[in-house]
Amino acid sequence: MQPKDFLDKIAEAENVSSADIAAVRINNEVCSLTYSIDYNASIEAVLANSPEGATIYRRTLCFVLAAAAHTLFPDKRLIVGHSLGHGYYYTLDGEKPITLFEISQLKAQMHLLVEKNLEITQTAVSYEEALKILEDLNLQQTRKSLEFHCPPRIIMNQLTGFSDLYYLPLLHRTGRLTAFDLTLYEDGFLLRFPPSHTPGKLDADTGNPKLFNVYKRYKDWGKRIGVTAAPELNQFVQDRTFRDFINITETLQNKCFADAADAIHQKENAKVVLIAGPSSSGKTTSSKKLAQQLQVNGYTPRVISIDNYYVGRENTPKDENGNYDYECLEALDIALLNENLVLLFNGDEIDVPTYDFVAGARRYTGKKMRLEKNDILILEGIHALNDKLTPLIDPALKFKIYVSALTQLNLDDLTRISTSDNRLIRRIVRDSQFRGKSAADTIAMWPNVQKGERLHIFPFQNNADIMINTALDYELSVLKVYAEPLLRCVSPLQKEYSEATRLLKFLTHFSPIPSNFVPSQSLLREFIGGSEFKY
Repeated sequence: MQPKDFLDKIAEAENVSSADIAAVRINNEVCSLTYSIDYNASIEAVLANSPEGATIYRRTLCFVLAAAAHTLFPDKRLIVGHSLGHGYYYTLDGEKPITLFEISQLKAQMHLLVEKNLEITQTAVSYEEALKILEDLNLQQTRKSLEFHCPPRIIMNQLTGFSDLYYLPLLHRTGRLTAFDLTLYEDGFLLRFPPSHTPGKLDADTGNPKLFNVYKRYKDWGKRIGVTAAPELNQFVQDRTFRDFINITETLQNKCFADAADAIHQKENAKVVLIAGPSSSGKTTSSKKLAQQLQVNGYTPRVISIDNYYVGRENTPKDENGNYDYECLEALDIALLNENLVLLFNGDEIDVPTYDFVAGARRYTGKKMRLEKNDILILEGIHALNDKLTPLIDPALKFKIYVSALTQLNLDDLTRISTSDNRLIRRIVRDSQFRGKSAADTIAMWPNVQKGERLHIFPFQNNADIMINTALDYELSVLKVYAEPLLRCVSPLQKEYSEATRLLKFLTHFSPIPSNFVPSQSLLREFIGGSEFKY
């Protein structure tokens, strides 16, 4: 029996339309509507307008695009890149970049598959058969990925002669893909899809040249050294040559901080460096590494924590659920922060506040600060790139940096690594190491973290003077060692089980690297411990 066979009953039980159901949660694990149930189970609808439903929609769209590309261009490799807004960047490998005509062909073929409302099926095949199917389809990285974890039985998605590995549930029919577009972008194209909160409706296509250039620089670097996907990283582990790759990766990242310090030095009037980025981007270590490079350039970095300028619990706004909203801009005493900054930049001394998180109040401990000739301030926090945080400060005095873990690796040809997943795994490991939280605790609060990022960080990322990629292309092989035992502790009785299972499946694609090979000043040490830096 499959959920699609009694979809109307599921919809009636939950008072929703069957057209709104993207998948089902069976015993807290998200499954396709074509999943076979042969045991007693609790079943809950996964709606199309939920985050999980949006992920399923995007994955299905990617699969249909791959099927269309195989039909039209069987001798070319379709390769997924990074996300840009509500879209994924793709390239079609060949002698020349993809053309507008080829994009129109792809779009027409996708619309044809959607109009036919074809069923997407899952089939179990042997390991040997899977290798042959992937070889025939020219999915080189996908085939190679199976060489590093060799299950005897492999589930594959199938549609009109095209197959790919089953990673996550898909929509059961192509006709459910009601909104998408393909647009030419640089040497490739964007596959555009609706935001999770407005299924069926595309946002305006704005692009993001700054972010794209950061990704492109790292993608080009990965191609030059021969590591663009997880199988190539795993090959280093198998050959025991990963230590050199770790050192090269760390050196590249340190060079980025050195380049940032040089850019600050070239902006002669810069008095304050403002650093922001999403959760678990490594903002704290980024500040410390940047401070080192600024010292090389003759500066004395001074740090002020934006957290010390909270207004106090009694004045903190509350969110729609009645909880204190410490992430909104109004939770900060902007007037006091700007008053202190103006005094500092005028050469005056200030009393530096501290915030008592237990008491929920600001304190003064007698700490003073005055900026000397070669001093430069570093401010790191959620709102650092929002000019409403520092309205009284001359823009000429500010240097803004956006940091995020923008990994250039793919899992394989058609499966990208989400920057959000990368950061969530970092957060799970760090919360366990230093905050005593379980993986289920971290997974449960992650949607609220993402909501805060969408509201307070991503809208301002393009205000940055520069963007720094804090991902280390070997890190998931190290984090795997820490994260897997934590994720296995999430029970099937917990709602977070589905996400824990998904992350465990994701981590199976990485061969483990022991943490003793991670340098003591690595940004990764912020999450696994053992850093030379003091936090």
